[in-house]
Amino acid sequence: MATAVAATGAVCAQETTVVEEKKPSTTISGFADVYYRYDFSQNPANNRTSFTNSHNSFELGMASLKLEHSFGKVSMVADLGFGKRAQEFSYNESGVVAAIKQLYVSYQANEWLKLTAGSWATHVGYELVDAPANRNYSMSYMFSWGPFFHTGVKAEATLGKSGFMLGVANPTDYKSAPLDSKKYLLAQYSYAFSDDVKAYFNYVGGKRFTDSAKTNQFDLVMTAKLNDKFSLGLNGTVQTQKFQVDNKYEGDAKSWWGSAVYLNFDPSAVFGLTLRSEYFSDKDQLVAMSLAPEGAAIFANTLSANFKVGGLTLIPEFRYETSSKDVFYNKESSPKGSNASVLVAAVYKF
Repeated sequence: MATAVAATGAVCAQETTVVEEKKPSTTISGFADVYYRYDFSQNPANNRTSFTNSHNSFELGMASLKLEHSFGKVSMVADLGFGKRAQEFSYNESGVVAAIKQLYVSYQANEWLKLTAGSWATHVGYELVDAPANRNYSMSYMFSWGPFFHTGVKAEATLGKSGFMLGVANPTDYKSAPLDSKKYLLAQYSYAFSDDVKAYFNYVGGKRFTDSAKTNQFDLVMTAKLNDKFSLGLNGTVQTQKFQVDNKYEGDAKSWWGSAVYLNFDPSAVFGLTLRSEYFSDKDQLVAMSLAPEGAAIFANTLSANFKVGGLTLIPEFRYETSSKDVFYNKESSPKGSNASVLVAAVYKF
């Protein structure tokens, strides 16, 4: 009997000293989106923002697959996208590289410091490349003409309600740095006033390798949840460019800027509405495919509904835009000062 008790005690003692090994964690997620857009002027050139350049056509957006793996303090993300949306996002790349939206590894040095190296979506702006992350399907002008992603290294620190990020990267939207190009500086300061109210102050700047212009973009994003049904987002951004003349930087910097408010109303878990009102000014004629020979300012309003069924979200959308110059076109390509369009998108997320 004593022997049996002793044996049992030994087994229990051995069991209490067993240390369970921490296992790696793996997550796979993804989405697919498709849409149909109709331009009331029947001219696809009226679309001047990313990812919806079509008229009276059923279009494929992007098929996306994201793999996340972590083990202890180390983690990695491989985020792949296929389709026109991914192609436009990685417009400077080709081949297999163009399908890589994000690819980075991270090291959690301690509770408040995280180090990351690779390529990731930009911290600038309110909207994201992935359709499920936005309540409007069409994109804003600020998203379309700002940075898409960065490739480099960054350090992120969290101290109480404040967050800090500092990084160095290749020129904006390049996964592989062009020859003789300069690195860009990235920065962010965030502050959580509460769980429902947060602010993000963003910066990216450097010397553009194509023409040596000094570029700086300053950006502010604020989000607020007012109650269970109402929430809002605010985004304001300005990009300045100073050009070189005879190997000297002379004169004042030129700029484009924009601001937008996002008003969200969710009467139920399966239905929501979002109104995006954006003012975008390019009077110095800096953006690609300039809005007008003299520059222009556009006021764009987009109303989107979100109908949710499981992982599927249907997004019918109406967009109306007016401009200070005749930057839109009718069917015969004659210029005019306003335009309207509708689209219906289907986004499935898993």
